[in-house]
Amino acid sequence: MAEHLSEVDKLRAKLLQNIEADDETATTYFSNVVREDVLLRIEKVIGNIVSSLSREEAPVLLLNSRSQWSSVRFEKPVGLLMTSDCTVTTLRSNGSLSLNKFAVILKALSTIYNLLQNDSYATKRDMYYNDPQLFGSQKILDTVVDDLSCMLKVSRRSLHVLATTKGLIIGDLCYLEEDGTRVDCSFTAVPVCSNVRGIISVTSSAKFVLVIEKDATFQRLLDDDFCTRFYPCIMITGKGVPDINSRLMVRRLWETLQIPVFALVDADPHGIEIMCIYKYGSVSMAFEAANLTVSSMLWLGLLPSDIERLGVPHDVLIPFTEADKRKMNSLKKRPYIFCHPAWEREITLMLQWNQKAEIQSLASIAPHFLTRVYLPNKLCHGGWI
Repeated sequence: MAEHLSEVDKLRAKLLQNIEADDETATTYFSNVVREDVLLRIEKVIGNIVSSLSREEAPVLLLNSRSQWSSVRFEKPVGLLMTSDCTVTTLRSNGSLSLNKFAVILKALSTIYNLLQNDSYATKRDMYYNDPQLFGSQKILDTVVDDLSCMLKVSRRSLHVLATTKGLIIGDLCYLEEDGTRVDCSFTAVPVCSNVRGIISVTSSAKFVLVIEKDATFQRLLDDDFCTRFYPCIMITGKGVPDINSRLMVRRLWETLQIPVFALVDADPHGIEIMCIYKYGSVSMAFEAANLTVSSMLWLGLLPSDIERLGVPHDVLIPFTEADKRKMNSLKKRPYIFCHPAWEREITLMLQWNQKAEIQSLASIAPHFLTRVYLPNKLCHGGWI
């Protein structure tokens, strides 16, 4: 046990070093800025548009490309970061295909400017219903808000725009929201805060955070009293591909509590990708990676090698689709996979089998195998409980 504790202490020290390295990167590349500074950045954009009009020229906006791997670089302590020389798209006000988006951006900028002036906040949903006919869909507005955040080089919170949350959290955790509301996650699962950066007085004695891919698995662990059995700990789910608030909360817990963060995902391409989003970020949000990623996150399960080791029945395994194969081959080429030889072996094993498995497949061994055998063995082996 002493040897285990020594290794735990070493890893915790490493986690703290990673946090400090992350904070330095965040400061140099992308950080929250004061309200007045954001107002000035917006005024500069509008000033350029007015100057173009005064010269009888069609105004343009320059947007960083947020969808190309060529626009990001990988740094292991942080994750995927947008390059300084990323591809830039010119959005023209006189283009038949770009005119509507140009108008949507100006409307969004106007709304954000008013929010900043009044020092108030709004959700993206609130913004959409302010002019649904212009915005067209919530998805279009969501993309525009992220484009503006990237263009102005500020976080979404600095724009005073909040996202509607979908994640859930439970465990040994209490905190105060910005308005003074006390949130206690100890007894029941609560929605992840929609203003994570505004929370204060975070208190917890948790030994680890377990990030769960799917709500179904999260609910199963709730039914089996996972948090009680492994008290003190924290359990959180983003219900699939995580929203920004869920990622911000995991990051906040990691840097505040300085405890290990584990990922429990399906043994399939999408599960692995979701874990990588939490750990290293995504291409589309690479401009804010330093505020979102948890580079020390550990892949607890379900590992493809676990399927063979535990003798999971073949009839509960799911054959790969062509889309699964494409996704897995794409994952193999990503820069962060090369940093993890063990991950490469797991991915290769899954490709060889041409099959995938959901976490629920462990129930085929025994109804409570996940919570009473699999997770205890994984956590005990690492010396975390």
